Amino acid sequence: MGPGTSTTPGTGVDTTAPAEPRPHGQAPGTGLRRIRRTAALVAVLAAGALLMAALNSGTHRGHLDPRSADPTGSRAVAELLKERGVTTRVVTTAREAADATGPGTTLLVTDPDRLGSSQRSVIRSAMDLSGGRTVLLAPGGHSLTDLSPGVRTEGSADTDDLAPACSLPAATSAGRAGTGGDLRYGTTLPGATACYPSGGHPTLLVLPSATTGGDTVLLGSATILLNESLAEEGNASLALQLLGTRSDLVWYMPSLADSDPVTGSDEDKSLLELVPAGWSWALLQLLVAAVLAALWRARRLGPLVTERLPVAVRASEATEGRARLYRKAGARDRAATVLRAASRERLAALLGVPQTRAHEPTALVPAVSARLPGGQRDLTALLFGTTPSDDAALVALADHLDALEREVRTS
Repeated sequence: MGPGTSTTPGTGVDTTAPAEPRPHGQAPGTGLRRIRRTAALVAVLAAGALLMAALNSGTHRGHLDPRSADPTGSRAVAELLKERGVTTRVVTTAREAADATGPGTTLLVTDPDRLGSSQRSVIRSAMDLSGGRTVLLAPGGHSLTDLSPGVRTEGSADTDDLAPACSLPAATSAGRAGTGGDLRYGTTLPGATACYPSGGHPTLLVLPSATTGGDTVLLGSATILLNESLAEEGNASLALQLLGTRSDLVWYMPSLADSDPVTGSDEDKSLLELVPAGWSWALLQLLVAAVLAALWRARRLGPLVTERLPVAVRASEATEGRARLYRKAGARDRAATVLRAASRERLAALLGVPQTRAHEPTALVPAVSARLPGGQRDLTALLFGTTPSDDAALVALADHLDALEREVRTS
């Protein structure tokens, strides 16, 4: 008996498979090199995603920013106002905006719906006390209740460029302008001036203050303030007249730093609203990179490949190791089943019983009995009996099976 094979004592059961050659191209360390290549690829994709997110984040921060020359920035209108003697000051918190307002200022709120309840309260107080003008860009139902009670949204305007259709001097001199494409409003407040209607509802509302002499302008779209559309229709004229009626313009752009001035929290903002601009794109790109990496690795999956053992294991060692595992698990039933099944198959081969019937008592037991010279024995209990009660009984079973096989061979 050579290396690489083994038999169970007393039964001749082969417990190890013949060694097979190592598949072509497989070598120690190959798996580690693949892991390293995969990690390097994922790192490159992640770095690219983070870089693109940073670039996108910078672009997004320029939206309606009077310092940004990007297409969606508002530097052009700020420069035109500067030529007319209007000073533009950018603020990022509600408290800064409220402190900067007064009778000679125009307060522009670029994203009213982003404000929490505390910020809306601060801005509303400033609107009531300043005596200046407040311009709200596309306020929705979320902010109208606090900032402009008595006004409601009436859906979206289907047309981008609209005619004034009102007597407001700023609108009549500007003519058609890009106030559509976003929100329309409705109100029953006295003294309200409704301009640029779409489907019977205005996209521009001017609400005078009954006590301070100031007013509030609700503009349903920010299109007229963007660099890319300022030169279209009467956008520039309308923007300059709405924002240039006072010498100081406070440009309020809500930011992540704009938290509750008392508690430092903002209970109205969701988790997604607190994520910095552009990072949602980073997460999406990382997800795409992960999916691509998974698909790249999945194409290499296939059937399992049997490899040659790196060392030759002696048959006796393999047998002893398997026996110890059975004993540790207390698997006498499994061990007895394996011993009896192997003996039945070998006996069937010796006696000419078909292998398909080797495990049938009615076929195997009579053939074995006919071959034994010593007369009838309890072969059914030996070959098909119950599980041994202890380890000693299991060893005795193996000895009896081995003796039976020897007797059949020599008879």
